[in-house]
Amino acid sequence: MELRQLRYFVAVAEEMNFGRAAERLHIAGPSLSQQIKALERDLGVRLFDRDRRSVALTTIGESLLPGARALLQQADDLRRQATGLSGTEAVRLGYVNWRPADLVERTAGVARVQVDAWVLPSHAQAGRVADGSIDLAICWVQTPDLADQDLTARLIGADHLYAVSTGTDTSPVAAKDLAVLVDSDTLSWSSWNLYAGQFARDTGATVVQTDDGGVTGPAFFEHVRRLRRPVVNSPKGQTTPLPPDLVRRPIVDPTPCWTWSLVTRRDDTRASVRAVVDALTTDLGTFGLDDSTWLPATDPYSRRTADPV
Repeated sequence: MELRQLRYFVAVAEEMNFGRAAERLHIAGPSLSQQIKALERDLGVRLFDRDRRSVALTTIGESLLPGARALLQQADDLRRQATGLSGTEAVRLGYVNWRPADLVERTAGVARVQVDAWVLPSHAQAGRVADGSIDLAICWVQTPDLADQDLTARLIGADHLYAVSTGTDTSPVAAKDLAVLVDSDTLSWSSWNLYAGQFARDTGATVVQTDDGGVTGPAFFEHVRRLRRPVVNSPKGQTTPLPPDLVRRPIVDPTPCWTWSLVTRRDDTRASVRAVVDALTTDLGTFGLDDSTWLPATDPYSRRTADPV
């Protein structure tokens, strides 16, 4: 029995879905299933009743879950003590609208992370890191931002953007045939407006100016209906359910991607901060960023720029 198998057990028990648990743990679904089966063999008990449609804890699984959580907590406490981090000041982390679902789980063993409740736009969060208000931020940045504010960034996630359209056609749509919304509120939408403008210039998409916060939310859907053409969905709308009269369409030639960076000050060498950065960004892969995807030329992870800063 290994600690990682106990983490897998707890994740599946909390999600009650192998697919969601695998995504949370950043491992392949078949590998997760195999590890759970190996744990069951080691313990000599069945932890889950599962079929193609549902997952449920067995009675034994329910009784073992509190103990598994306690063991993991003890292991995390031991790691903190071993690295001399248990008594250090909390690492303050801000974000925009997305953060890894398993952020606490991945950092519990290395530092005490305090997630800041003050949700702000990307440029504001990067500025707070630069002035020392917080230690880390998950946000969208460009290479000039990093240089100007003496920041460094590591890739932590990416959204493959899609289009929203009226009608029933769900086939892929070329980037040049899209509309992309920008908003007159440059304080709130500075990063998105910059991204959208670069996307339009590179692909031939049409920029549509708005002044109602319609880059996302109900106003966005109204713009789609009014324009009667596919419109790029922003990162803030990635998980919003679509109304029944609208459809989601993949974007091709190329597929726009929005990257999320974990940003910190270049001169911040504290062990706790570096440990959190490593815990959140090591061995995550490329998030599907390849030759078919589009990033702004000044994106830290664009192939048209130098290596990430």
